[in-house]
Amino acid sequence: MRRWWPDRPLVALADSTYATLLLLARCQRLPKPITFIIRLRLDAALYEPAPQRDAHHIGRPRLKGDRLPNLASVADDPTTDWTPLTLSQWYGIGERAVEVASATAVWYHPGQPTVPLRWVLIRDPQHTFATQALLCTDLQATPAQILVWFVQRWQLEVTFEEARRHLGLETQRQWSDLAIARTTPALLGLFSLVTLLADQRLSRSSVTIPLPVCLPKDHFTFRCAGLDPTRAPDLPDFFRPPTISPDTVKVPRFLLEQLTDTLCYAA
Repeated sequence: MRRWWPDRPLVALADSTYATLLLLARCQRLPKPITFIIRLRLDAALYEPAPQRDAHHIGRPRLKGDRLPNLASVADDPTTDWTPLTLSQWYGIGERAVEVASATAVWYHPGQPTVPLRWVLIRDPQHTFATQALLCTDLQATPAQILVWFVQRWQLEVTFEEARRHLGLETQRQWSDLAIARTTPALLGLFSLVTLLADQRLSRSSVTIPLPVCLPKDHFTFRCAGLDPTRAPDLPDFFRPPTISPDTVKVPRFLLEQLTDTLCYAA
């Protein structure tokens, strides 16, 4: 990534699979560190930073300080100071109020490098999801900024999933790195163009496009963007007898287009 953006700050959003000390420590030691925001286990071993080393101390330097309470204990502690936050984009449902608690610590496991981090506990005042924790390798980041970054991961995942499924992202057959570097941005640009054109057309059209029956969603998605709201299927046309009866019958273009639109709902 640094090869493409040598001077740009990078923030990596990932699930708990990437919550490994070796990866985080290595990315923090880069000349220009990469900030990681990852889900953190509530029973992770967190410690205070190592105390200042005495100049006359003999032996190896300490890697950590005293053990801190588990985040599960912090979440259940009635004395924990929770701060209310309102996020404008919460997983596609709009505004959402949550409560957070945050502090800095050192994550350590025997035989692994130590990683300083900022942890953020997220609690739902409506009790619709369980309390969860995030880690951020940027100690100066605020809890509000960390949550905004992490919620954007859902939007990025949906974008890449739709682009992979419908535009062929990650299935290019080029052998040149330069060709791949050109094709991927072009496909993502095509994704944005189709999304904007579909939104513009839907906002100007009074025709309602029915969602596919097999799609378990109640809102318009990128999959539906290829459907034309200006043409509604006319069922009687499908059963209209041909005017001639040769062995081969030419299908009118309008009928072919209607059949194509209809099959899009079941594809």
